[in-house]
Amino acid sequence: MTVTEPAASDAIAADTSPQPAPGATPPRTPLAARAAAELIGTAALVAIVVGSGIQATRLTDDVALQLLANSTATVFGLGVLIALLGPVSGAHFNPAVTLAEWWTARRGGAGVNARELGAYVPAQILGAIAGAVLADAMFGEPLVKWSTHDRSAGNLLLGEVVATAGLILLIFGLARTDRLRFAPVAVASYIGAAYWFTSSTSFANPAVTIGRAFTDTFAGIAPASVPGFVGVQLIGAVVGLAMVAVVFARPKD
Repeated sequence: MTVTEPAASDAIAADTSPQPAPGATPPRTPLAARAAAELIGTAALVAIVVGSGIQATRLTDDVALQLLANSTATVFGLGVLIALLGPVSGAHFNPAVTLAEWWTARRGGAGVNARELGAYVPAQILGAIAGAVLADAMFGEPLVKWSTHDRSAGNLLLGEVVATAGLILLIFGLARTDRLRFAPVAVASYIGAAYWFTSSTSFANPAVTIGRAFTDTFAGIAPASVPGFVGVQLIGAVVGLAMVAVVFARPKD
């Protein structure tokens, strides 16, 4: 090594680039690996949500304690999954987030392209279904039993708009202010809080919504309620992006 060549340790120390997280541009890893990360991450997330719901109902008949157990498991599990898989795929685990990122990329921002969108969303949906089936299998429930938990009331749909809009505002607000390193804690904390302050218990995720229709347990949602939930989640994503544009407006040249 000549005196003009920097040492390898110096190059490593000088690398202060932020790690990808939800809403960030995925790193240059193979698309197949990123899609696999989205599938596995979404499957694990739904398994956590459904499995902790089943466990809670078996341990207590108190609905408040059931929701507390369900939300607590989701907070810790989601935070770990984002920290683990964020450097691979961006840890979206959510078609609403992926679609929002694709839209910002079309308008000159950083994000996934159409090809990546086409890989991420099916992987997320398949992963969500697999996660619900896995949770049912672990607890000896029927592998696929359509949920009978109706969630079609208008106040619940409003709750989903609020939950999804807030999630998009949080993720893309962190991206605009270069604070995505806080995403594992911030996103998990928001979802945990939204379990309690929204009437719908904050699904805020079309893939998770579809997956939870496959289990007739505490976390389930009736198939007839799924289209309404997914529709208002997409509306919430649009509202969230609009709030990002207003609150985190880019300075003019």
